[in-house]
Amino acid sequence: MKNYPLFILFISLFFISTTYVVAQDANTNTVDNSISITPVRNILLLGDSISASYGMKPTQGWVHLLNQKLAQQKQAYTIINASVSGETTSGGLSRLAGILANEKVDHLLIELGGNDGLRGYSPKLIKNNLLQMVELAQDKNITVSMIKIKITPNYGPRYNKMFEQVFEDVAKERNITLLPFFMEVVATDPELMQADGIHPNAQAQPIISEYVEQQIKQIMTMEP
Repeated sequence: MKNYPLFILFISLFFISTTYVVAQDANTNTVDNSISITPVRNILLLGDSISASYGMKPTQGWVHLLNQKLAQQKQAYTIINASVSGETTSGGLSRLAGILANEKVDHLLIELGGNDGLRGYSPKLIKNNLLQMVELAQDKNITVSMIKIKITPNYGPRYNKMFEQVFEDVAKERNITLLPFFMEVVATDPELMQADGIHPNAQAQPIISEYVEQQIKQIMTMEP
């Protein structure tokens, strides 16, 4: 009979301890539904040497600088840079299907056509290539934007007019956003250009980065 109080005390302590552990586990597994995690959206940049850090280290290029800034701001999107120096619209078209098959892409940003224009390629060919690229992305429900490219008047004003009209026509026909050519903010200043007079130097990259940042923020804001 003398052992009953000790036995009852033992059972009581065991019950209290078990209840505490269960309560702790329950608290640990509680999910706060008020917290939502926004997935990062990938912007695929399909461009040429202007976006491929030509003549400098990749870490000096405007794309890298912009991605760093977006990460610091904790933006819900980032840029996958698939730009290649010397790339044409034909080259971009040949690569795009493979990239889309291997990457999660939410938005396609096309910055191509400059090398086509400098080589005097047919505006009709350039337009057809761009239309096919846009169609490839839209068939996968990927939103598309395109940068309007401008070139030096090597082939005269008639060719330049036809060349620039290509981008207007593609944007209208496929109902995509056409962004202004970011090179215009630096191209008129020799101090911001490399010796070839075509490519921006390292000093110009932060300026381009800031300019494109504002453009991208606008198009990403418009997306659902």
